[in-house]
Amino acid sequence: MIAVKARPLQLLAGLAAGLIAGMVTSGAPQKALGHVLLPIGSLWLDALTMTVVPLVFGLLVTGVASASRSASAGSIAMRTLILFALMLTVASVMAAILADGLLRLWPVAQGMAQAAGAPPAPASPGEWYHAIIPANPIRAAAETAMVPLVVFALFFGFAVARISEALAEALLKLLSGLVETMLVIVGWVLAVAPIGIAALAFSAGARLGAGVLGAFAQYVAIVAACCLAATLVAYLWAAILGRVSPLRFARASLSAQAVALGTQSSLATLPVMVEAARTLDVPEARTAIVLPMAVSLFRTASVAANVAVTLYLAHLHAVPIGLGQLALIALVAVPVSLGAVGLPAQVSFFATIAPVCIAAGVPVTALPLLLAIEAIPDLFRTVGNVTNDIAIACAAGRTSTCKKEFE
Repeated sequence: MIAVKARPLQLLAGLAAGLIAGMVTSGAPQKALGHVLLPIGSLWLDALTMTVVPLVFGLLVTGVASASRSASAGSIAMRTLILFALMLTVASVMAAILADGLLRLWPVAQGMAQAAGAPPAPASPGEWYHAIIPANPIRAAAETAMVPLVVFALFFGFAVARISEALAEALLKLLSGLVETMLVIVGWVLAVAPIGIAALAFSAGARLGAGVLGAFAQYVAIVAACCLAATLVAYLWAAILGRVSPLRFARASLSAQAVALGTQSSLATLPVMVEAARTLDVPEARTAIVLPMAVSLFRTASVAANVAVTLYLAHLHAVPIGLGQLALIALVAVPVSLGAVGLPAQVSFFATIAPVCIAAGVPVTALPLLLAIEAIPDLFRTVGNVTNDIAIACAAGRTSTCKKEFE
């Protein structure tokens, strides 16, 4: 995988510079700066957005094909993948309900909604259902129609896993090359991210003033709440599916959660998760299968956070959200998150949230500003992901030795 670097402090500095410039200027100087910075920010956002369709398609197909092959390799892998799908869907739906409820109780500031611009016209239910299956996948990609594109990519990925090994390898090699190429382009775009974010932030600072800080604090609180909810659900999964008492599970997971907070990396926490699984009496042979799969594919808190970000942007832009839109956001978030495995944090943030936003008709113009402060919610994402990894290790690896009575 190509290394893509964008230092959080640099992104934060760009955000601060743009906001301050927008807040302290006024009149003719502010107007003149706006004429210069608005095109820069728009071009930078377009450059980042242009990679979404090929990146999402390539990642989904290779991820689904790989997961399908793993499932055919053994019953433990199959059971683990089924649990992945179940737990990710539950977390996604839960986050959609929680985030939407919190944002209705704690609405986005009126100034923020006005600054975001007019919401796009929502599609009618008939149009949405008609667009689930793409009659023309190439047209769907050209029009950035994410729902039919994701559906086609899922079918394509499962089908690739069922053709001959030689043909499948050739196809996946081509798609892997496509993904790597897109990551090179993303790396170039992120290299100038502080400039692009500063240009976009100038407009927000000019329109909202100091109120933008409160909007950022609200965003962090909403996303963190959904991540914490996904973390708490892990204790329920461990109790229901793993037959482990919540207190025992909490004790075993504490060290892994501490390492996750310090490293912000599920992969770096893997050795500690293995030790936690051993403490919970999960057979080592099964831990060796389940935990690497979980670290690679299973990011429950990330899915919950991505749904929360999408709904925050929907409320920010005053996009109407009904039950149909909530279901769409929740269900699209799951396969997209599975596809973005192994991507750097800055890339996965945009690659996993932008498609969900586009599918729900939510503008992504404010997404780069949220990227600049993602380091804070990412703490909650990592802890939630690690806790759920340990829970699924006990659930998928459950045997007579793991079926202990509640303490």
